Amino acid sequence: MTRQRLIILIAALAVAAIIGLALAPKVDRLVDNTGPNGEAGANVQSVGKPRVGGPFTLVDQTGKTVTDKDFQGKYMLIYFGFTFCPDVCPTELQVISGALEKLGDKAANVQPIFVSVDPDRDTPEVLAKYVKQFDPRLIGLTGSAEQIAAVAKAYRVFYEKVKEQPADGSKAADADYTVDHSSVAYLMGPNGEFLTFFPPGVSPDQMAEKIASYL
Repeated sequence: MTRQRLIILIAALAVAAIIGLALAPKVDRLVDNTGPNGEAGANVQSVGKPRVGGPFTLVDQTGKTVTDKDFQGKYMLIYFGFTFCPDVCPTELQVISGALEKLGDKAANVQPIFVSVDPDRDTPEVLAKYVKQFDPRLIGLTGSAEQIAAVAKAYRVFYEKVKEQPADGSKAADADYTVDHSSVAYLMGPNGEFLTFFPPGVSPDQMAEKIASYL
């Protein structure tokens, strides 16, 4: 399987998982609306919320410790990736930046966030150089391996370090690896609640229109 096909498969599985998670916790509850004279009456209500997102403690590109509470009151537009990503991450970050441009003044309510799934290489200094290539509003977050694992689990993000074997068949160095990961952007509400997600292939116009519907 080629790397491109693998990325597409991972993205498809991630989208399917998110859709499943978004639907599974919503339980149909039968509510008794029996009238005062005993006439029948009932309706179905959906209760519960998708289990996507949650508290996190990470480090931004300036070296400052930040938590999810630092973004309360803002709509978080979160994407997970890594700075050595050759194609998918740059493409999606450009889409996010383009969507923010199309939102105009409304973008002031949206905080774009890039969370690294490669904490070994993506130090705050590396992230600082990386995120400014895409948008000045973009915040880069990293942390310990344990912290990244925790936030990835909360957001249902798959990632896996994969060794890149040299073409000559020699042993790969420790730094010779890539990271396969799900490629999905999440829109979270002002209180950290999950609102929607954007799979690969969404255009800046489509993303901006969807975000605007929540603002």
